[in-house]
Amino acid sequence: MTLASSPDIDPLSAVPAEPGEADERFLNRETTWLEFNRRVLREALDERTPLLERCAFLAIFNSNLDEFFQKRVGGLKRQIDTGTATRSYDGKTPQEQLKAIREMVKPMLDQQAECFENKIRPALADQGVHLLTWPELTPTDRQRAVAYYRRNLFPVLTPLAVDPGHPFPFISNLSTSLGVMMRTPESQALDPTTPRDPATAGVQFARVKVPAVLPGWIPLHSEDDAGELGYRFVSLEDLVRHNLGDLFEGMQIEAVEPFRITRNADVDREEEDAEDLLEMISQELRDRRFARVCRLEVDDDPHLPINQVLIQQLDLHEKDVYQMPGLLDYNPLWQLHKLNKPKLKYKPWTPVVPARLADDDTDFFSVIRTGDLMVHHPYESFGASVERFIAAAANDPAVVAIKLTLYRTADDSPFLPNLIKAAEAGKQVVCLVELKARFDEERNVQIARRLEKAGIHVVYGVVGLKTHTKTSLVVRQEHEGMRCYAHIGTGNYNAKTANLYTDLGLFTCDTRLTDDIVELFHFLTGRSQSRTFKHLLIAPVNMRKRFNELIDREIAHAQTWKDRGADPEDPNRPRITCKMNSLEDREICERLYAASQAGVAVELIVRGFCCLRPGVPGLSDNIRVISVIGRFLEHSRIYRFHNNGQPEHYIGSADWMYRNLSNRVECITPIFEPDLKSRLDEILAIVMNDPRQAWDMHADGTYTQRRPQGADDGQELSIGTHRLLMALAKRESSGLPMGG
Repeated sequence: MTLASSPDIDPLSAVPAEPGEADERFLNRETTWLEFNRRVLREALDERTPLLERCAFLAIFNSNLDEFFQKRVGGLKRQIDTGTATRSYDGKTPQEQLKAIREMVKPMLDQQAECFENKIRPALADQGVHLLTWPELTPTDRQRAVAYYRRNLFPVLTPLAVDPGHPFPFISNLSTSLGVMMRTPESQALDPTTPRDPATAGVQFARVKVPAVLPGWIPLHSEDDAGELGYRFVSLEDLVRHNLGDLFEGMQIEAVEPFRITRNADVDREEEDAEDLLEMISQELRDRRFARVCRLEVDDDPHLPINQVLIQQLDLHEKDVYQMPGLLDYNPLWQLHKLNKPKLKYKPWTPVVPARLADDDTDFFSVIRTGDLMVHHPYESFGASVERFIAAAANDPAVVAIKLTLYRTADDSPFLPNLIKAAEAGKQVVCLVELKARFDEERNVQIARRLEKAGIHVVYGVVGLKTHTKTSLVVRQEHEGMRCYAHIGTGNYNAKTANLYTDLGLFTCDTRLTDDIVELFHFLTGRSQSRTFKHLLIAPVNMRKRFNELIDREIAHAQTWKDRGADPEDPNRPRITCKMNSLEDREICERLYAASQAGVAVELIVRGFCCLRPGVPGLSDNIRVISVIGRFLEHSRIYRFHNNGQPEHYIGSADWMYRNLSNRVECITPIFEPDLKSRLDEILAIVMNDPRQAWDMHADGTYTQRRPQGADDGQELSIGTHRLLMALAKRESSGLPMGG
């Protein structure tokens, strides 16, 4: 069997099951993901969150839900359409899962709207930020709004009528539109309570797309009056809606209905049959534009005839329609986050430069030779560490080769010009660009073509597997011969997300690790079938097997612990402490249940969805699961196994999900140096004991947020993970140790 021959099946969402078959030991993946997004929404509802950050969390909740419908709801609908519908591990059919999703989503949409309309919008007005409806505009506001409309909007808008000579128009994914019913002055008005064919009633349907190239909130203030009157905005949708008469001159507008559609992004691909992976992904992007619609969002007072036209033309069902009680799209609220209102945001944070890299003139490679270096973003600077590493390699004449994996990166990434510079200098540069990174395919196709034009060896990954590992390798000619330097991270080579996501990275020239990295790149770029990774955990080669062995070892140690008296406070009690984004893999969960029953203390920090049930008597009494949500997105993966008082620590790119362990190329590295192990212990302890940002998971899949004790007049006396780690990073940058 080759590395690429693992079955491309996600067992928790696609395992066949007989009617009525269900395993109550596991939670449903879709509903547990929605529970995660509920925690994101709670950050917007929480008045302790700064006001403009609450706006940002409303937008994040919205964006998360968009992606969920594109990928997960779209996937369930595709199962139904293709007749391949299968039950989830908790026994639900795709239809039952869709019903459960709708029942969970609708109350959250109500909460989102209530929060925005009754809490955030008034609070913004109190702070001089006015989000106005059209009736609320002053004469001066309207004059400015109309002037903006005539100058910027009117030339861009394209009204598309539907009649025998004009077919129903294509509607792009996640676009906001206005459905318009209109008639000539001579025709009879359409009775809005009577469903009928608009053509027979003398009424015509038209669609007007709200341009995505313009800001969602149009400023009506000038620089001079912003200080006196505050920031004043009207929504782009409102501006278009109240000026439709200019688009349909001579027609009488009967009704207007704003709507937004979501298309399925879960496409079926046959990579093994593709002659050209780059062309296959390019075709997939074209196909996705026309994929089936899986959700229609309308306002909370929908116009029935317009709704009927949309449902019929988009081939939808009533249950695919979501009435939005507030805004149709909260994503434009990100625009407000840019306002010059520092008191309404988190206190700015500038990542510190790691103490060992404080001197810009120090040779980066000499720093690594003195011992492994671990960096923690965004507390420590990505630019002063990871970017500097690749820049140093590009500029160092002793470097002969650079190899790098790119899963998600920015268009303006500094890595790209440095890689091109290295190639132009005659170095061997190899870049693996993962074309199948969901929603980043188009950017990655463009990056791949740009690198190829510069003479860089570009490969697109392994057929049948996504390359998700975050690794780079630098080969340097030194006095003793060739020496390899490597970076192994938990996050992408992306400077923008490095300021928002918490991630860890290890720089090393330890041959125990670099020898394995060399083998990994040989597999990625060639046809090596090496299975001789001695220290790295590489999926899908040895990672699952090794994790199973590490858990089983703790179970074996539990018997020794029981022989000593099984004291729960025994510092040598078998313990597994792990931090990840999501937990879903059934085999891993089974072993964790076995570990709990053997007496192993299992502590899990899972930011996103978790399909394991903690705290079930007789099953998972000794398993505790928490989630941390806050200003940074928790993205680092840390795995710690107590090992009878000689703990082993690992970091890397993989979560405990079936896809990560079986369907992706992933890399997890052991941490050897004691001081770095201690630092990981400190991070885990801070997160596990967080009194402010942590949520404790219950056996039914719900969560309770921890509330700090001792608050005085609404002021927090305790701080959460992110503030504490920022303080510790500042302490270390000043030359003091992280701990103590």
